[in-house]
Amino acid sequence: MRVIPAANGRTNRSRRGTLTVVTGIRIVVGVIITAIVAVALVPMLVLLDLVAGGNGWGLCGEGITSCATSYFDGPELAAGLLLMIFLLLVLLRMALHVQRIILSRRSRQPVARSAVRADEFRG
Repeated sequence: MRVIPAANGRTNRSRRGTLTVVTGIRIVVGVIITAIVAVALVPMLVLLDLVAGGNGWGLCGEGITSCATSYFDGPELAAGLLLMIFLLLVLLRMALHVQRIILSRRSRQPVARSAVRADEFRG
């Protein structure tokens, strides 16, 4: 593949590299959003399993009647889930910030001009 440098010496390779990085960041953003949804849905799914007569995904061995919990288990679980969601939101914010910085630098970068003149293509 032939790379033609621009007037300032930059090439199109650096633009392609940033596109790869941005694609990677988009994948990371998707994974973080999926993790946020999973952390938010797990307590609801456990409760639905308990109501339906299940063991709450292993929390209560023989159903809800056999569960022996203290008064602090619920608030402790809620605090842990909120902390996890908060940390995931911070990671999401950081990833989107890095993506915005990369895209703004990419838009300021000049595109390499072709060395072939337009009238040569007319034939």
